[in-house]
Amino acid sequence: MTHDAVNLDAALASFDDFWSPRIVTRVNDYDVRIAKVAGEFVWHAHEGTDEFFLALDGELTIALRDAAGAESTVVLRRGDVFVVPRGMQHRPSSADGASILMFEPTGTVNTGDHESDVPAHITRTTGRSL
Repeated sequence: MTHDAVNLDAALASFDDFWSPRIVTRVNDYDVRIAKVAGEFVWHAHEGTDEFFLALDGELTIALRDAAGAESTVVLRRGDVFVVPRGMQHRPSSADGASILMFEPTGTVNTGDHESDVPAHITRTTGRSL
């Protein structure tokens, strides 16, 4: 990692693909990732970790499914944060596109426990460097 400041607007402008998070820096054993998103992601869970979302621009909807199968939704607008608890099924989406920032333990796969039939518009990754 660099000792220089990272401008998030410039970092977001450096790539165009959706659902392909970029690692902007690390904090202890966590990646700070940014991503551009549009359309729907896949239902998935992260059994070993919570997942932190910050909406940088646009609107992000996170559908949630509890252990009993009941569904709810959280809508994040610019500046809003939300933490998906570990083990909870969730599916982020954005109808008009959004930019987000996430904190996740280094090495966390963005699709969590969803390993098969990942749509072509989603990159299954542990994050890529800028």
